[in-house]
Amino acid sequence: MENIVEEGKNNQATSEGFIGNLKYLAVGVLMGIVFTKSEIISWFRIQEMFRLQSFHMYGVIGTAVVVATISTLLIKKFKIKTISGEDVVFDTRPFNKGNIIGGLMFGFGWALTGACPGPLYALVGNGFFVFVIAIFSALLGTYTYGLLKDKLPH
Repeated sequence: MENIVEEGKNNQATSEGFIGNLKYLAVGVLMGIVFTKSEIISWFRIQEMFRLQSFHMYGVIGTAVVVATISTLLIKKFKIKTISGEDVVFDTRPFNKGNIIGGLMFGFGWALTGACPGPLYALVGNGFFVFVIAIFSALLGTYTYGLLKDKLPH
């Protein structure tokens, strides 16, 4: 089977079906609980970070970067496969100046809303329904990017 990699596509070859996807729902719920208990969904914690008033969020983000780096190195070194038995493929992508623009937009959105995309769902799950607007806005922005990406700087 030829390995074709398309930008933004999931490289998974096998379909897991509805029951197979329940494990992702369980992990998502667990992550929502961890996000809530660790206070990383707290608007106040995020504002403290952007105002350089607390190390809490920097510690969490730094720990995540270290864990991701070690995990990636271990996956590559031991050729660890997915749960479905498929190879894990790491695509290399060239740097482009659009990454800077996108990163700035992401950061401004994070600072303005007090939440990055992952915890938005945990915030809604905790009863902060105003964040449905932020989820809708993020989806609209993603859709708009899809329409305009060929016209944007590379």
